[in-house]
Amino acid sequence: MFVDLYAYLTNLPRWHIFAIFLVGYLFYYFMEVVKRPILAVSDGPFKRYLRKHIPILGMKFWPTFWCVESRAQTVFASIIRSNIMPNIEYRREVLAMKDGGQVALDWLESNCDPESPLIIILPGLTGESQAEYIKCLVTAANRIGIRTVVFNNRGLGGLELKTPRLYCASNTDDLAEVIHHVKKTNQHVKIGATGISMGGLILGNYLANYSEESKSILTAAQIISVPWDVNKGSDSIEQPYLNSMLGRHLAGSLCRTVRKYDILRDKKFDWDMDRVLKSKTIKEFDSLFTSKHFGYKNVDAYYAQATLHNKLHKIKVPLLCLSAADDPFQPLDAIPVKAAAKSSHVAIVITARGGHIGFLEGWWPANKDQYMGRLFSQFFEKTLFDEKSEFYRTSQVMMEHNLQTSTSVPNTPVYGSSSSPIRKKSIPF
Repeated sequence: MFVDLYAYLTNLPRWHIFAIFLVGYLFYYFMEVVKRPILAVSDGPFKRYLRKHIPILGMKFWPTFWCVESRAQTVFASIIRSNIMPNIEYRREVLAMKDGGQVALDWLESNCDPESPLIIILPGLTGESQAEYIKCLVTAANRIGIRTVVFNNRGLGGLELKTPRLYCASNTDDLAEVIHHVKKTNQHVKIGATGISMGGLILGNYLANYSEESKSILTAAQIISVPWDVNKGSDSIEQPYLNSMLGRHLAGSLCRTVRKYDILRDKKFDWDMDRVLKSKTIKEFDSLFTSKHFGYKNVDAYYAQATLHNKLHKIKVPLLCLSAADDPFQPLDAIPVKAAAKSSHVAIVITARGGHIGFLEGWWPANKDQYMGRLFSQFFEKTLFDEKSEFYRTSQVMMEHNLQTSTSVPNTPVYGSSSSPIRKKSIPF
């Protein structure tokens, strides 16, 4: 029998090999890849509203069949979007900051009512308004009649750096100024905000540090592919070999950004620019430049201040987050699932696959309407237009729910709550 089996295997026709491989991969794809996302949030008004009004949350996420690996999702998403998303003609506004610096605000208002809601968008580490993932979100918002303004950090978006100061994940001063300016010029419209990757850290820290101010200005917010725990994220992106290649690429982008500005080379500064420009990892760059640039004792102190996973209880603006369980920039065990399961205002959507700002779906993901953009547009369409004021009423109940929880006796259940915290072991991926 074994001789016959050996003879069969050694003389197996090629189409048999292909068929076996295809059947095996199909089984793997349907059983291990295609899954309904986890929604981590306390059982309460926010969760009920999301389940009722955001249909994508009840559907399985079908990653692109030939591109399910996390690094592949990350890289191919960038390549494909870059080729199908044309540059957008924004209206640029240069905003002077209090310290003499300047930032660029790029507005897209075409095909929208002048009084329609608007969303402030914060790009990632070295991103700006023409980044492919930003154009994906801007286009999705424009399609449903919502205006957008992209906040380009200092030194990015082709704008001159007027002061020797850039930006970092923990500093929210510039964002606070931008939000005040946007609100001042749009006093009677609803405003949302979205941050992607490091932009999500900046936005999340603003929501936590300015909790009372932010809830008076912003109706809703979203963050996408945020590195919740910066230390764990840094360790993850330095893992050999594919993760570290992505990390080196981003470190190179940071070096190219600072290399452009002679104003950062003055000898009075506490950094050696020649050493900075040789950085091979993001953490090395942050250790040699960013932490010193913003007055931190060391990179660990900077990362502790920038991290977001332990600040969910401070946030009072309804916040929807999108993370992938296989994000190479953030391991699954760093996503604050338990904290979200106790939070009245923060909901985390976790897909089994998606990489970092990837979330490609379909046989050939050339459709501009991808998973990330659909979740973005569905959430903001229901929260910002809110024609029947249902989300407004939900927000009021959320605040009452939050107050009851925060003032209740520890270990005593809140009346009407049936919260059952999600355990990481229960996440099926």
